[in-house]
Amino acid sequence: MATVHDLAVYDVPWAFNRRWVLRERAAIAHAARRADTLLAVSAFTAQRLHDRFGRDATVVPEAPSSDMAPALEAELAEVRLRYDLPSRFVLCVATIEPRKDVATLATACRNVGVPLFIAGAERAPAPAGARLLGYVPRPHLPALYGAATVVAYPSIYEGFGLPPVEAMACGAPVVAFRIPPLEESLGEAAVLTAPGDAVELAAALRDLLADDEGRTQLANAGLVRAGTLSWSATAAATAAVYRQLGVAC
Repeated sequence: MATVHDLAVYDVPWAFNRRWVLRERAAIAHAARRADTLLAVSAFTAQRLHDRFGRDATVVPEAPSSDMAPALEAELAEVRLRYDLPSRFVLCVATIEPRKDVATLATACRNVGVPLFIAGAERAPAPAGARLLGYVPRPHLPALYGAATVVAYPSIYEGFGLPPVEAMACGAPVVAFRIPPLEESLGEAAVLTAPGDAVELAAALRDLLADDEGRTQLANAGLVRAGTLSWSATAAATAAVYRQLGVAC
């Protein structure tokens, strides 16, 4: 049995170096040929597996871990001080790499006049005007999500999209690009905008920044949505597939 997270090396090969693409394509193709059963982290990835390899896959979604939960007020105050955060800002938790369109997000934030903070590794040039936090220790993430006025996830390709789900689990209102896997994982609990459209993204941010009640409602919807996902359910679904294969677990 093999779990496939995405087919990015087939669908967006320009986002990776050639050696990585060749290696990952070989690994995925081998799994698609040899595995008795395939698991996919989303219906989108399952469909891509069927389209490319003619294989069906059982969908077992990812989930936020139990440590991704709303932070206490003291934790929020500590993270604001540690990272010198303003009272209002947009947060993006993502590696700066070609699949994450942080340039469009930065443009939208500049147009709205709101600071943008990016937490994550830097594998491509940072956009103008963004403040980079670099690697943030995992224990700080719930409070960082909770301190943000809005969490934005401008990804143009995902297999599932875990960071925005984690943000929702921590009580943050989320804006993301309208791509199939994020529509699937976030549902109506996030504001979704057209990929690469800085004008639409800026309008969504402007509306949320001006609407305290709207942000609260969106955050509450996100908490409910994230609460439908759990790693215990993921583990149970995975174990059920093993049992179907006759493997004791």
